[in-house]
Amino acid sequence: MNGSGVNATAAGTVRQALLMAGLLGSATLLMVACSSGEDLVTTAAPPSTQSYGSVHGHGAPLPADADPQSAKFNVTPAQRGFLDALTAAGVHPSSELEALSIGSHVCQAHAAGQSDQAVWDYIAPMVRSDVVDAGSPPHTAPDPQVTAATADYIRIATQQLC
Repeated sequence: MNGSGVNATAAGTVRQALLMAGLLGSATLLMVACSSGEDLVTTAAPPSTQSYGSVHGHGAPLPADADPQSAKFNVTPAQRGFLDALTAAGVHPSSELEALSIGSHVCQAHAAGQSDQAVWDYIAPMVRSDVVDAGSPPHTAPDPQVTAATADYIRIATQQLC
């Protein structure tokens, strides 16, 4: 081999090494730049206080000495009328907050232009869960009770809240 062939091979190797270093450096820079932003990576801190409650039967259990009806919160006259009308109709929700949540869902479904059947299909599982939360065993919540409660929730929410 002559001297110029060795120099050409060495120069090619150097160029290849520089190209690889440049590509790897660029890739590394992009990866670091894309992954280090505060807006892309969020951290979760544990809550400073523990909250109790449930959402449609799911959530942290209440302590043994807690009364789910004892939570005090402000309700509007329309909301109070809704809650009173539910009681008058024989509907006994697991909590006032759950009843207001179901009523709010009824109004949202109506506002979204859903058909009566779509509103029923959307609300019925929430009512069934609330009937179970109020004391009926999960697999024995009587269908007539759930059907009547669902009809009452939809009718009363439509009249009183929406």
